[in-house]
Amino acid sequence: MIIEARGVRKAFRSTQALAGVDLDVAEGTVLGLLGPNGAGKTTLVRILATLLTPDAGHATVAGFDVVKQGAQVRQLIGLAGQFAAVDETLTGRENLEMVGQLYQLTNAEARTRATDALERLSLADAGDRPVRTYSGGMRRRLDLGASLVGRPRVLILDEPTTGLDPRTRLDLWGFIRDLVADGTTVLLTTQYLEEADQLASRIVVIDHGSIIAAGTSDELKDRLGSDVLDVQVADTDAVPRAVELLASLGSERPQADVDNRRVSVGVSGGASTLVAAVRHFDEAGVALSDLALRRPSLDDVFLSITGHAATETPAETPSEAPAGRGRGRKRSAA
Repeated sequence: MIIEARGVRKAFRSTQALAGVDLDVAEGTVLGLLGPNGAGKTTLVRILATLLTPDAGHATVAGFDVVKQGAQVRQLIGLAGQFAAVDETLTGRENLEMVGQLYQLTNAEARTRATDALERLSLADAGDRPVRTYSGGMRRRLDLGASLVGRPRVLILDEPTTGLDPRTRLDLWGFIRDLVADGTTVLLTTQYLEEADQLASRIVVIDHGSIIAAGTSDELKDRLGSDVLDVQVADTDAVPRAVELLASLGSERPQADVDNRRVSVGVSGGASTLVAAVRHFDEAGVALSDLALRRPSLDDVFLSITGHAATETPAETPSEAPAGRGRGRKRSAA
């Protein structure tokens, strides 16, 4: 395992950010770390990147202890945070060359790697423009490029696509796949369950500072052991009645999304359950806008094991408050 963590704990005053986390990441894979804001994802990332010291437990990257051998760890990793941390007064190329100098590369090596990163991220045409002229998506790509200048064995991406438009998000997904194909290990924290479903070889779900589930996407979906029956009622006031009606068809309490007038529940029985649902709603006089039977998604899994959606935001820990998100980076071994 290229990343190992055992019993990692971190508290901020009375808030327990991490409550004894164990983690293993195989080399050349993508590990998706899922959880809402405040769950402990960013705290764990900062410990692995040597930006925070754990209160208890230990962690290693490629065999190097993140506390005792931080300089060696920083030579091996690249870290891109949730917001682009680039110098707007410099050009894109100058930003990347500066990072190369922090890695103590020669000027020629820094120029070569900067050019390579610009080309790989489709920024070559904009490389000599000041970053202040870049769009948000271009800045995010440049920030990712800065994390790659040191040719890291491990790339830590902390919610890298937050706020990006769908096209740019898909482009970054493709780039991450290319990196993994070349042998890079990626630790990806995200609130987007589709992102983890698309990219991760293995997924770990963290909530309230503890890991509560782990496995491949299919293994996590199989935990539900059933299909999901989704209904959308025509009237918001009918949502409570829909919950009652579906409770008799499923093995667990239905989950309601009042704003969208949707109710879902895990069911077995296939098409016969669908027919029974239509009959129940018809007999109760509850009008439906939509009715569907589908395979579970990671959203269903997350809701089932945590009791809330992945995008819900519990109270943030001090380590994950917005003021500290943009600069969570160490690229040099200095």
